[in-house]
Amino acid sequence: MSATLLAGFARTTAPQTALRRFLALDAVVTTGNGLAYAAFSAPLGRFLGVGQTALFELGLFLALFGAGVGRLASRRRPPVLPVRCVIEANYAWAALSLVSLLLWSAPTTAGLVWIPVQAVTVALFGACQQLALRSAADSGTQ
Repeated sequence: MSATLLAGFARTTAPQTALRRFLALDAVVTTGNGLAYAAFSAPLGRFLGVGQTALFELGLFLALFGAGVGRLASRRRPPVLPVRCVIEANYAWAALSLVSLLLWSAPTTAGLVWIPVQAVTVALFGACQQLALRSAADSGTQ
């Protein structure tokens, strides 16, 4: 992904603004998924083929993680180390999601579709954040 393409996605050429926007989008999606998983763990668990308790706990974790990412996005200049932690967590989440497909014995068809879709989405968040962080460092704004 080039800096020009990244700027187009973020609708800005300012690397700090792009980074904050990608963090904010990640925060909204992650918090939203987490709240949905926690609030609707029984029906979503049946739909995806995931245990209700596991989905509830996962939802709470995601809601808290998303809130933390949102706090980071609200900073004028998000600190490098926490941003790197978010990026690495996104990559780890994507990889573990795909590994779970191999280890998980009972996903429904919806679960078999949802898991890779959300894994790719999270990996893309990580890639966009990584490129924006690198652009900010290259421009001397980090």
